[in-house]
Amino acid sequence: MVAAFLFTMCSSVPITGRKQINLVSDSEVLALSLKQYDEFIDSSTLSTDKVNTARVERVGRNIANAVEKWLTDNGYADQIKNYAWEFHLVKSDQVNAFCMPGGKIVVYEGILPITRDDTGLAVVLGHEVAHAVAKHSNERMSQQLATQYGSSILGTVLSPSSAGVKEAASLAFGLGAQYGVLLPFSRKQESEADHMGLIFMAMAGYDPRLAPSFWERMSQSGGGSIPEFVSTHPSDKTRIKQIQEELPEALKYYNGGAGSIGTNKIKTNNSAKTSDKWKF
Repeated sequence: MVAAFLFTMCSSVPITGRKQINLVSDSEVLALSLKQYDEFIDSSTLSTDKVNTARVERVGRNIANAVEKWLTDNGYADQIKNYAWEFHLVKSDQVNAFCMPGGKIVVYEGILPITRDDTGLAVVLGHEVAHAVAKHSNERMSQQLATQYGSSILGTVLSPSSAGVKEAASLAFGLGAQYGVLLPFSRKQESEADHMGLIFMAMAGYDPRLAPSFWERMSQSGGGSIPEFVSTHPSDKTRIKQIQEELPEALKYYNGGAGSIGTNKIKTNNSAKTSDKWKF
């Protein structure tokens, strides 16, 4: 009975077609996550760099608009009907970016010396938009509920006001008080976000063939430290190899469009420090 119930709660991830369990509705997930997101924004110092703030917004919107059009044209419009995209640049030297459910994306200034230009930034933002579209937070929350409650999940545990759902939400996408970032996604979800993000940046007109160069720069920026995301993210070598293998598919969506003109170099602060907290 439980297996049959879980089967009915399966959905497919756009682009990859992977089946995933979604036990909690988008509206419930958004209600639970939005408060934490708003608190993070209120407690953070947003960047005063108008050029790069506008750049993050512009590149993010280019990708989101292209992806929304593709989703609508291919019968997935209902999956993003409750989304309200936001792209913020936070004043911090952390090499980081993260995504909350519903399209709430935050980029840290510390990653800009590595992105360098619009295309490098599109790699990061395409990856984060992919987390949102693939509903990885919803999936992680559902997995937590299924693992913790088993057969009792058929009862009141799925009520959005239940302690079980709230606890699962905290574990799935809770913003950590120490670092102010999301808990890491699984290795499978990170690889899927790389795959989808490559295609999403191509849809928006950013050359996906330049994505491996960004990840090479990222792998060289650790200064000998072991990045925290290594435990769940693919290794640098594996990640770059997978992306190179996925380029032919991504290039089918690339037409050198609007994003291809955004090649001006990002203004960077050479004193920015490299963080070993790469969680995006």
